[in-house]
Amino acid sequence: MRIAHVITRMIIGGAQENTLHNCQDLVHLHGDEVLLITGPAVGPEGDLLRDRTPVAAADAGSQGRAGRFDLDGLPIQLIDSLRRNIHPVHDWKAARELRRVLHELDPDVVHTHSAKGGLLGRYVGWGLKRRTTGKRPVVVHTVHGAPFHDYQSKSAHDFFVRCERWAAARCHKLISVADAMTDLMVDAGVTHRDKFVTIHSGMNVDPFVHATDHRERIRTQFGLREEHVVVGKVARLFHLKGHADLIAAAKQVADSHPNVRFLLVGDGILREELQQQIATLGLQEHFIFAGLVPPSEVPAMIGAMDVLVHASYREGLARALPQALIAGRPAISYDIDGAREVVIDDETGYLVGAGQIGPLADRISRLVGDAELRHRMGAEGHRRFTDLFRHQTMTQRIRDLYQELCDQHG
Repeated sequence: MRIAHVITRMIIGGAQENTLHNCQDLVHLHGDEVLLITGPAVGPEGDLLRDRTPVAAADAGSQGRAGRFDLDGLPIQLIDSLRRNIHPVHDWKAARELRRVLHELDPDVVHTHSAKGGLLGRYVGWGLKRRTTGKRPVVVHTVHGAPFHDYQSKSAHDFFVRCERWAAARCHKLISVADAMTDLMVDAGVTHRDKFVTIHSGMNVDPFVHATDHRERIRTQFGLREEHVVVGKVARLFHLKGHADLIAAAKQVADSHPNVRFLLVGDGILREELQQQIATLGLQEHFIFAGLVPPSEVPAMIGAMDVLVHASYREGLARALPQALIAGRPAISYDIDGAREVVIDDETGYLVGAGQIGPLADRISRLVGDAELRHRMGAEGHRRFTDLFRHQTMTQRIRDLYQELCDQHG
């Protein structure tokens, strides 16, 4: 098949890793002709392609790249005007350039991701007429996370719902990374349930299976001793990710378990604010900021942890949750979106109501104080989710969907 993937930006994040695995599997496992179309990876979240791009292509840096380059046999087209924020001029230019690129490729399938890439990609893909058949390509969109949520103003929420409703009418199928994403979109009136299919976000599970191999190296790097029980969080230091809640809960945990340490993996605009909160509570010796790390180092970071906490207020299905469970680490999460599909309360970890600091501190304390409980929950998570989240499994299911839709729509 000839397939175009469209995503707004390739920052270091779950949706981006999912997309890259999908594209590379289609090329290397299925022999498809694939083009990944993206905008520049602007922002503090890092560039997923920087560490993976051959030196000759990366010399100029992600924001300086233009045109097309190749990554391990996967062609990547950078459209500079494809940006996350709404900007009429940039958006018009991005749509025009995307139309040119897709017309040149003449794809069987246009597969879109993220809010802006999904909106423009579906608009352009739905209006495209293939040179070989005169029909439009199959258009598919993956819902990694809804662009509307309860923490927006009503006008912003309603605007994004209308955008998604408009775009949903311009694709053949919507892939949800969790059943909760389908429920959210259907309840908002975006489109009918029959248009969705759930395919869990895939990853390279083997490094997480062997995450413990790196435990001593990482713990030594951060001055962690054998008696320290490490509670980790892997997320951007950004709004609605719940870091402030974790710090507030940490005060209660540290008072009863002085051997606890909190390892924050990721960087972002809230770092200084969070460090000030930690200092105000007198928790400096209990917190470690690892900063932004390349995706290849995330398994080692999780291997150094004993418990993973993901207190985010909105997320499709945070990849850190199955990653920790595959590594044999229990997980604690706010009970939002797709979390309950992997964090099985009292079996693979604990679910807590969003914003409930007391219960969050209680569940962390239970696991910090009980090594046997940590081992039991982690082992159950490893058993349940290792095969389910293999990226090869995800790609096979997605490609089967492509074939089914191509057969249906000619």
